[in-house]
Amino acid sequence: MPITITTVRARDALKPRREPYWHRLAGGAYIGYRKMSADSAGAWSARYRDPETGQQRYRALGTFDEMPAAQRFDAAKTAAGVWFSHLGHGGSTDVVTVRAACEAYVTHLRETKGTKPADEADARFRRWVFTDTALAGTELGKLTRSRIEAWRKNLTNTPVKVNRDNRETPVLRPRAPGSLNREVTGLRAALNYAHDLGHVVTDMAWRVALRPTKNADRRRDCYLDRDQRRRLLDAAPPVAAAFLRGLCLLPLRPGALAGLTVADFDKRLGTLRIGKDKAGADRRITLPATTAAFFAEQAKGKLPAAPLFARADGMAWDKDAWKLSVKVAVKAAKLPAATTAYALRHSTITDLVTGGLPLLTVAQLSGTSVVMVERHYGHLQAAQAAAALAGLAL
Repeated sequence: MPITITTVRARDALKPRREPYWHRLAGGAYIGYRKMSADSAGAWSARYRDPETGQQRYRALGTFDEMPAAQRFDAAKTAAGVWFSHLGHGGSTDVVTVRAACEAYVTHLRETKGTKPADEADARFRRWVFTDTALAGTELGKLTRSRIEAWRKNLTNTPVKVNRDNRETPVLRPRAPGSLNREVTGLRAALNYAHDLGHVVTDMAWRVALRPTKNADRRRDCYLDRDQRRRLLDAAPPVAAAFLRGLCLLPLRPGALAGLTVADFDKRLGTLRIGKDKAGADRRITLPATTAAFFAEQAKGKLPAAPLFARADGMAWDKDAWKLSVKVAVKAAKLPAATTAYALRHSTITDLVTGGLPLLTVAQLSGTSVVMVERHYGHLQAAQAAAALAGLAL
C-alpha cells in the first residue's frame, strides 16, 4: 500500500524517522512530512529539482501547528507552491528577511553612493523598521500588503520628537507627510533592490502600500524679504550671522553649507565646490565678486580641511546648533515664528525665479531637479508670462 501524507489518519500511522515522507505534486516538485516522534506535530518541507541542472533544492516550511491538523497538508501545499513558483520565475533560493534586505541595501549604498547616504539609510531602518521585530523578521516571500500597511499606519501615527536635548519631557509634533515619505521611500528602495536581486519575484506586497503621499512637499510659505533677512542677520550673534549670511547669498541647503571646507573654495577662480549635498554629485558655482570676497574672509587663516563656516568652538555647524541660533535671532528680530534656516534657501530661490533666471539654472545652483523647482516655484513666473504676452500686442 503506497504511503500518503495527505490525511491526518495517514500521517498518524507513519513511523517516526529523520527522512521526510515525500508526496509528489508535479514533475520535480515534492512536499515532505517528517515526524521525529510519535506524539510530535511533524514538520513540513518542500523539494524542487532544477530542470536545467538537475540540482535538488530544499525548503523548510514549518509545522503549521497553529492550524487544525486536517488543514495542515493544504497549508503546506500552498506554501510549497509559492516557493516553486518563485524558483520557476528565476527567484533566488536564499531565505531573505526584511531586515536582511535592508542591511544588503545599506551595503549597496555604501559601495555605490558613499558613507553618508548609507549611514542615513541605516539610521532610518534601525529607528522604524528593525524596531518592528515582526516585520523585520518576515521573509520576503511571505510579506503581505496588509503587513506593510500596518507598519505604515503605525509610523504615520507616531509623533516626531522636535527637541534633541535631554529634557525629561520631549517636545512632540504630528508626523508631516514629507517626513513619512522619507521613511517609506527608504524601505521601498530596499525591497525593490531585493526584488532586483531575485530574492522575491513580485513587489505586490509593497508596490501600492509604500507609494509616496502626493503633494507632501508643499510650497514653502515662509518667505523673508531682503529687509527681513537683514534684520535676522543683525539680530544673530556674529558667528551665526556669518553662517546665515552664506544662506542668504546662495540657494544652498543648510547642511550643504555646513559641510563645506576651506578646500572647497577656490579663491583664485572665485568658485565654490558643493560636494556634500542631498543632490549627491559634486557641482561648482562661480561666485560674484562680492560673494567671493565674503567667502575668502571666512577661509582666512584656516587649514584646507577646516570648516569654511565654523561655530565659536571651531566645529562645523549642525542642525541642532543652527536651529537654536535661528530661533533666538528670529525672536529678537520679531520675524514670523515659522522662520527657519531652510526659509533662507526658499527665499533666495524665490528671488532668483522672480528675477527671471531660467529654472534650469536655478535648479543647477540649488542642487535640485527642474521638476522640483517647477513644482514649488513655477507659479512665480506668472507675472513674467503675463508681461511676455503683453509684448505680443500689435
